[in-house]
Amino acid sequence: MSSHRQLRARYRRILGYFARLFVRLLFFDAVLPKLGLGRLSARGREARLRRAAADFHDLAADLGGLLIKVGQFMSTRLDVLPADVTEQLAGLQDEAPPVPFDDIRARAETELGMPLGQAYEWFDPEPLAAASLGQVHRARLNESETSDVGFRRVVVKVQRPGIEQIIEVDLSVLRRVAGWVSHYKAVAQRTDVPALVEEFACSTGEEVDYLHEAANAEHFAANFAEDPTVTSPAVVWERSTRRLLTLSDVSAIKISSDEALEAKGIDPEEVAFAVADCYISQVFDDGFFHADPHPGNLFVTPVPAGLREEVGRNWQLTFIDFGMMGQVPDNLRGALKDVVIAVGMRDGHRLLRCMQELDMLLPSADLSLVERAISQLFDRFGGMSLADMRTIDPREFAQFGEQFRELMRSMPFQMPENLLLLIRAASLMNGLCTALYPDYNIWDSVEPYAHELVVGGSGSRTALVLDEAQNLLTTSMSLPRRAERVLTMMERGQLSVQTPTVNVLVRRIERALGQVISAILFAGLLVGGILLRADQPLWGHLLMAVSVLPLSKALLGGHGRLPPE
Repeated sequence: MSSHRQLRARYRRILGYFARLFVRLLFFDAVLPKLGLGRLSARGREARLRRAAADFHDLAADLGGLLIKVGQFMSTRLDVLPADVTEQLAGLQDEAPPVPFDDIRARAETELGMPLGQAYEWFDPEPLAAASLGQVHRARLNESETSDVGFRRVVVKVQRPGIEQIIEVDLSVLRRVAGWVSHYKAVAQRTDVPALVEEFACSTGEEVDYLHEAANAEHFAANFAEDPTVTSPAVVWERSTRRLLTLSDVSAIKISSDEALEAKGIDPEEVAFAVADCYISQVFDDGFFHADPHPGNLFVTPVPAGLREEVGRNWQLTFIDFGMMGQVPDNLRGALKDVVIAVGMRDGHRLLRCMQELDMLLPSADLSLVERAISQLFDRFGGMSLADMRTIDPREFAQFGEQFRELMRSMPFQMPENLLLLIRAASLMNGLCTALYPDYNIWDSVEPYAHELVVGGSGSRTALVLDEAQNLLTTSMSLPRRAERVLTMMERGQLSVQTPTVNVLVRRIERALGQVISAILFAGLLVGGILLRADQPLWGHLLMAVSVLPLSKALLGGHGRLPPE
C-alpha cells in the first residue's frame, strides 16, 4: 500500500515534468516567434519533442501506474503529435516489477472471502505476467468448480494493492495539466484536452473493474459463437470480483512467435490476413471490438486433427484481456462504411465528405486544398503497402509537402473522441499484421470489403446509386439559384473572391507589423525612462513601467486565434 508521503512525492514528480515541458513549449513556440526568432525555434523543435518524449518514456517506465497507459494512448494521437514522438511513446511496454506473493495472497483472500487454498486446488506463487494495474497467476480449480464449468486450468488476474490511490493521484495531475494545455491554441483547436482526460479516466475506471472486463469477455465470445476460427477464455463467475478475475487458461502460441508458428505448419501471412478480417468483422458487423491488440493479447491455437474440418483450418485466433473494448454505434458504423467505400474506390471527393460528416476537419480548413491533397495521395500512393512506401524516393514526399506547404503547416485536422479507440486499435492491428508478414498491405483487406459493400447485394448497389443520384440532383437543383445570386452580386459590385492562403498570409503580415510597432514603442519608452531616471526619477520609473504595455502587445498580441476568413 502506497503511503501518503510516497503519493505526494509521485504527484510532485509527475507535475514537475509537465510543468517544465509546458514552460519550454510556451517559450520556444510562443515567446521566441514573437521576438522574431521563429526560425531558431523551428530549427530545434523536433529534437526538443524527441527529448521530451524520451524523458516521459523514462518517467513512465519508472513510476508505472497510469503513465504507461497515457504514453500508449498518446502514441496513437498522430493528429496532435509528430511521428517522432508517437514512435518513442509506442515503445512503452505495460510491465512492472511483480508484487510480493504475500501481498497478492492477502488481496485475493480479501476479495474471495476465503483462504486461497480453499478457493483453488493450486495457485502458482510465481506470476505469469506483471503489469501496471495488476498481475496474473496460473491456478487450478477444485473438483466441484471443475465439474460446473468444464475445465480445471485457469489464470487469475489480481489487482495490484494500492493501485486505486495511484490512479487517483495520476488523474489529478492529468486534469491539472489538461487545464494548462487547453489554453495552448495549437493543441486546443484540435482536441478538447480536459474532455479527453475525462474519457481516459472513464475508460481506466472500466479497465480496473474486473466484473466489467468479465462482461466484455462474454459479449465478445457471444459475437463469435458461430465462428469456430475465433476463441476467447470463459469466465469463472464464482471466483471473480471487481478486483479479481478468474478465466479459463487459453495460453497457446504467441502470435509474434514466427518460429513456433512455422513449427506447427501455420503460415504467418495467413494469420496476418485473418487478424485483419477479424477486425473488419468486429467493427462493421458487431460494432464491438478489442481495442488493445498488441502481441501479448493474441494467441494462435493449434486445432486437433479431429476438429480441423469443423474449424476449416488447423489453427484458431485466441483473444485475451478484454479490459479495453470499443463500441461503434450504428450511425458511426454507417459513416465508417462510407469511408471504406471512398478509400476502396480512390474517391477523394467522397472521402472529404466523410471527413466532414465525422467532424475530422477544423472549421478553418480549405476544403478544395484538402480534396486536391487527398486525390494526389490516392493517385500516387494509393494501393501501396508500408513496405512499398519505404522504397519511394524521399524527394517525392518532400515535393508533396512543398506543393501543399500551407496545408502541412496548418494541419487542419482533428480526431473526434469517438474514434480514438478505433484509431488506436487499427494502428496496433496494422503493426501486428506487418510484423507477421512484412509485405502485408492493408489495401488488400480493405478493397474486398469495399467491393462487397458496393456490389455485394442489390440493396447495397441501390443505396449507393440512390446516394449519388441524390447528391447530383441536389447540386443540379441549386445551380440556377446560385448562378442568379452570383450575377446579382456582380451587377451590384459585391462579388469577392476568397483566397484563404493569401488571406492568412496578409493577416500574418498585419499582425507582425503591429508587433514590430509595439516593440519599437517599448524600446523607446524603456530607453527614455532609463535616461530620465537619473534626473527625474518619478518620470523615469513611470516611463519604464508604461513600457510593459507595448511589450505585452509585442509578445502576446498574436497569441489568439486568427479572425475567420
